Amino acid sequence: MSHPYRIREIAQQAGLSTATVDRVLHGRAGVRAATVAEVHRAIADLDRQASQVRLGGATFFVDLVVLAPDRFSRAVRTALEAELPSLRPAVVRARFHFREAGTPADLAATMDAIAERGSSGVLLKAPDDPAVVAAVARLEERGIPVVTFVTDVPTSRRIAYVGMDDRAAGATAAYLLTTAAPDSTGVLVALSRSTFRGEGDRELGFRAALRNLAPQLPVHVVEGTDGLDAATGTAVPEVLARHEGIDTVYSIGGGNRAVLAAFEAASRPVRAFVAHDLDAENVVLLRARRLTAVLHHDLRADVRRVCRAVMQAQGALPGRPSSHPSQIQVVTPFNEPAGLLGDG
Repeated sequence: MSHPYRIREIAQQAGLSTATVDRVLHGRAGVRAATVAEVHRAIADLDRQASQVRLGGATFFVDLVVLAPDRFSRAVRTALEAELPSLRPAVVRARFHFREAGTPADLAATMDAIAERGSSGVLLKAPDDPAVVAAVARLEERGIPVVTFVTDVPTSRRIAYVGMDDRAAGATAAYLLTTAAPDSTGVLVALSRSTFRGEGDRELGFRAALRNLAPQLPVHVVEGTDGLDAATGTAVPEVLARHEGIDTVYSIGGGNRAVLAAFEAASRPVRAFVAHDLDAENVVLLRARRLTAVLHHDLRADVRRVCRAVMQAQGALPGRPSSHPSQIQVVTPFNEPAGLLGDG
């Protein structure tokens, strides 16, 4: 396996012992396939973060623990790795713990493993659940700061929250939908899971604004799909079959291709569709005019703030970590930010 990295660097990136990495690199027997894959992933991460690895100065290891569909996790990874050079002269190295599905206990186990191994800080996107709150406390007791990202766990010992004002985002969605389709007869609200505090707040903001803008508009909720196409593709048709008036969509949790496919299969029009996040899937749908608007926040700016909060908590930067809402951008097919999908 050709690479320019020292065994110690790969072991730090993978969270494994140097002896285990040495066995993998030399093809020795007795190593699980999953461990071999972890070493390969660590080398790939180091390749992408090569400009940081070669820098001198203080090194910070940031662990990303994210429960989200792959399309969102990929966008977060890309944003963070693009921002790493801007953090010079500090060296920030990222380790990724991404899940598309899982329980709060699974995430807590991942955080406990990080606590045992050590970290400069944890970026966390997780449900607001007692198991997660307890795991954050265990990290804090080890001196490992946690910054919640996109969705908050406000009763935990996290040092800051980085993300948009979710109630304002939900209210903005209500304004956009009722403006685009003022005589809508029903709106579908799609959540990945209601235990994500950010998603719940978006729904609350949406409903509160609707009470003023369109109090007569029925709201029909789909949740528990984790934003995955397969689960969304099963749940949405059932709701459409029960409620013939649904003709607009506010997608809080994703799975938008599956939502649109369900409307097509039922020969139902979608008069307005507001979604969240300019991941690769939503960019394509927006360009094709399948989405009316996307509520977006600058992931690069957000991950930069996360890294700065970690460095502040570690005493490497002045000031104390604090929470500030990210700016909400309303993106239409006519004001797409430059550089999306690498073609801007």
